Amino acid sequence: MIGLATLSLFLLAVLALFLSPGPNMAFVLSHGVAHGPRGGFAAAIGISAADLVHTLFAATGVTALVAAWPPSFDVLRYAGALYLVWLAVQALRSGGGLRIGAQAQPAGFGRIVRMALLNNLVNPKALLFFMVFLPQFVDPTRGSVPLQLVQLGVVLSMAALAFNTLLGACSGQVGRWLQRRPGAEKFQRTLLALVMIGLAIRLLMLDRPTASAAPLPAQGH
Repeated sequence: MIGLATLSLFLLAVLALFLSPGPNMAFVLSHGVAHGPRGGFAAAIGISAADLVHTLFAATGVTALVAAWPPSFDVLRYAGALYLVWLAVQALRSGGGLRIGAQAQPAGFGRIVRMALLNNLVNPKALLFFMVFLPQFVDPTRGSVPLQLVQLGVVLSMAALAFNTLLGACSGQVGRWLQRRPGAEKFQRTLLALVMIGLAIRLLMLDRPTASAAPLPAQGH
């Protein structure tokens, strides 16, 4: 069981991560502006779901197995970059299937959740982040290490959901304000596409981590 002092320190570290700009923040902000508060909330759900998956991977040793295969970092980042470019193309297409702002349909909500989930899962830095960050707050003398990792991951996921939902709601209000301006839909789609392209470039520019390199600062949330 996680001690209160450890949990408090963990939450402070998590808050610091949330406040530092990163790909998850960019994803939530851009989808909030493009699709309103509902879009930002959908992105928040997808990111938190991915956090839970990463936690399970770290707790069961899957992450360590993937990290032990040298080409895995490049495979993940190239796949992630291609996916982000595809999202950018979809955003620019007039028939992309996602309605903007208050016109968003339920299918669009589910699609944004899936996009956020997959975008996070194919980020190799996110994979390594959970392998490096969570164990720092585990105390083997307090019981099962995998159980403690899961507990920490659930806390991180719930905190991320709350933070990103608030972030999405704020950016969604900006999106609603833009809806009343001429050419708003084109601007929102273009902004979303540019953010996706920027995230793809960032992914391609990542350096392959060395044994002594800590991926924590590069992750953001």
